[in-house]
Amino acid sequence: MLLKAWRFAASLIAVMAVIVVYRLLLPVNSTTVALTLLLVILGISAQWGLAEATAASVLAVLGFNFYFLPPVGTLTIQDPQNWVALLAFLVTAVTASQLSARARRRAEADEARRSEVERLYALVQAMSLTGSVRKTIREFVHRVVQVFGCEAAALYYKPTGEVFRSGPESAPASDHDLAVAAEIENASIDSDRGVATAPVRLGVRTLGSLALAGKLPSAEMVRAIADMVAITIEKARAIEDASHAEAARQGEVLKAALLDSLAHDIRTPLTSIKAAVTTLLGAEPAAGLPRELLDIINQGADRLNQLAAEVIAMARIEAGKLHLDKKAVAVDDLIAGALAELAPAARGREIAVEVPDDLPRAEVDVELAREVVKQFLENALKYSPEDAAVRVTAAVKSGKIVIGVADRGPGIEENERALIFDKFFRGRRHRFSTKGTGMGLAIAKGIAEAHGERIWVESEPGQGAAFYMSLAPAPSNVESRQQISSGRGFGGNET
Repeated sequence: MLLKAWRFAASLIAVMAVIVVYRLLLPVNSTTVALTLLLVILGISAQWGLAEATAASVLAVLGFNFYFLPPVGTLTIQDPQNWVALLAFLVTAVTASQLSARARRRAEADEARRSEVERLYALVQAMSLTGSVRKTIREFVHRVVQVFGCEAAALYYKPTGEVFRSGPESAPASDHDLAVAAEIENASIDSDRGVATAPVRLGVRTLGSLALAGKLPSAEMVRAIADMVAITIEKARAIEDASHAEAARQGEVLKAALLDSLAHDIRTPLTSIKAAVTTLLGAEPAAGLPRELLDIINQGADRLNQLAAEVIAMARIEAGKLHLDKKAVAVDDLIAGALAELAPAARGREIAVEVPDDLPRAEVDVELAREVVKQFLENALKYSPEDAAVRVTAAVKSGKIVIGVADRGPGIEENERALIFDKFFRGRRHRFSTKGTGMGLAIAKGIAEAHGERIWVESEPGQGAAFYMSLAPAPSNVESRQQISSGRGFGGNET
């Protein structure tokens, strides 16, 4: 207020000084006086503004009339031409003052906008993406206060419900106000309270809200800061997700490598145990060893060998290291191979195989596809009564070869069907009564997905269950092996 009064006084003194100089020290004609006063008014307008220039214009008109227009010494004007000159002077002075003040305001606005843009650029330069969303938001809030000179800033992050602040804890807005601001469409500036709020959005997705207190930038800049924090958060989240994904991938690779190493360490002694017990079982009874104990050892070795194979297979599937070696194969050969491997467990059980003679060959990794059929058969034999028949079918449906294995067991409850292919899942009724690891069907699903195919189950409680796998038919001219990628499945040379 004091500065404003000083400006008015200085403006009036400047006009009076011109009048005194031309009246007492340097006599000139009225035209020169008018032009000089006009220049002074323009200078006042350019330097201080319209209000000071208007006050100076009024004083200049009165002084010019009183001291330089006849009759001198009065505020009356005799010559009509002088009225025109005086009016022209007044209009010119006020108009020029307004134009000058407008140009000055525009220059100040441009300067303020340039300063804000520079500060926004400085904010961008100061930000470093750490790969942690929370750390990035916390740093952003502090940087906004530093760069824009605000008293306080706060950012509400909607996905976690957290509020990050810099400055007094109560400023610039409460947690509730920030949550409400996140749902409002546009930025809001309360000049009386000195608080600005804006929603933080990325496209149509709301990330939270931003609030500033104290020295506030323009509404456009508040929106620009909110947009920038949205982009910064999204970049930090993408880096964080990528980092987690890479860590998970490295973990899976390490796990697969570790299990592969353990497989050799476990399977090598298992092979020796299996060979030794097989030799002893084939020896003469005179060897003096209880056959019951040898059978237990033999079954235990088989069980450990199967468990090791399942763990290794599951690890390789999850690590994405299940390589396919596809070739055209007859479907009945796949089924026959699986039945041959399960011959001891299937001894005495009725298994009906229905495969049409004209069924096309399937293009698959033979070893892996056989493992899926084997898993279906193992489940059917394990969960159905010994006197119940197991039915194996194959047919072409919707351009795919579909192999199915159906049993007459207790079936699968409806709420368990969606989980039956999950790792380690076992049905409630058979969880403790039937041996198993819960990995077999998960492995079968991983094999089918590696082929770009699918497996599914159809079941009614008390009516049995039927498991199906789709396979791609081989092109008609394909008879020889087609190499898809190097490497084998999870069997082969583990020992």
